[in-house]
Amino acid sequence: MKTYYPRLFLKPGREKALLHGHPWIFSGAIASVEGKPLTGDVVTATDATGKFLGLGFYNPNSDITFRLLTKKVEDRLDASFWRNRIRFALALRQQIIPPDKTTAYRLINAEGDMMPGLIVDRYNDYLVCSLATAGMEKIRELIFDGLHEACKPKGIYERSEGRARKLEGHEERIGWLYGGIGEFERISVRENNLEFEVDIIGGQKTGFFLDQRINREAVGALSRGLKILNCFSYTGAFSIYAARGGASQVVSVDLSEGANAMARLHLGKNGFSPDCHPVVRADVFSWLRETEETFDAIILDPPAFAKTRKDIARSARGYKDINLQAMKHLGDGGLLWTFSCSNFMDEALFQKVVLGAAQDAGKNIQLLKILGPGSDHPTSLAHLEGRYLKGLLLRVYS
Repeated sequence: MKTYYPRLFLKPGREKALLHGHPWIFSGAIASVEGKPLTGDVVTATDATGKFLGLGFYNPNSDITFRLLTKKVEDRLDASFWRNRIRFALALRQQIIPPDKTTAYRLINAEGDMMPGLIVDRYNDYLVCSLATAGMEKIRELIFDGLHEACKPKGIYERSEGRARKLEGHEERIGWLYGGIGEFERISVRENNLEFEVDIIGGQKTGFFLDQRINREAVGALSRGLKILNCFSYTGAFSIYAARGGASQVVSVDLSEGANAMARLHLGKNGFSPDCHPVVRADVFSWLRETEETFDAIILDPPAFAKTRKDIARSARGYKDINLQAMKHLGDGGLLWTFSCSNFMDEALFQKVVLGAAQDAGKNIQLLKILGPGSDHPTSLAHLEGRYLKGLLLRVYS
């Protein structure tokens, strides 16, 4: 039996983005609403003539008023629909993640897996979930039931927090949905046969920067014999890969002593000595200005400098400064892995900022590779906003 949903009528010509694959409709594109949909309800999007475009979540209180779920008019967005979406996402990870080597990865990547507002990370036998949209909040029980059925985890921890959720009109939800571990316990995981401990309750994001897995591999592959500086090192994952890759020394710098303690733990856990690969507690900006050391390679993976569009100009200055300072401490022909995880810093602007840093430092740069997240973080080519992690591998010379 066909299900009828309230309808959004778009203004003439405003359907083009949706037709070209972008999953969002902004409030300014909507001409009228038929019916009385509530925040988080499913609605039908139509063009100005009433032609069907797709089904999606509705939120009249957000600039992103419609988030696409399907372009199939016959779809019923019931429990079976969401179970199938979860299974489809899981099938991709089973295809690309070798379970004997890696037990931590992103299971669901929001719009990239056609589930807008839903992030699910898997840490061995546990799942960490974040629901950021009103639509996902409305079907939360269906989602958690589907995850339990598909993955059979020992526990599911919810970290639905942050600015995006508040913009959708919901308070934070943090805590165990079922199962659990002790407040100060950590989950042991493998990544490419390296061992890590993850604090899913108190750690940044969901406990570990899963999106950097393939970039850590790349660092390891080019580390032999190099003296490497890892800035904003957090719990030391880049450093561990570099050490395994044969780096002569890796210096890790981070302001958080808690993160530094974990970095030292991870070095020891994987057979490396913190005496040979020192972990330094310091503000990276200050440390780079004060040190006289030079390195063969530097990794810059700072926190997001731009939290909103209004932060772009300020964050651009921050990215320029940190890249300029790093280039001053690279030997001739040194390698620079530099990243931005700011949603509002697009790739073109990031590249322009890094080029400006090189010019101010009196350096030349060769672009060796454009970097991004691993394939467990899929995105749509039509939805570049979903590709928040940008990176460059550069060779820097005088």
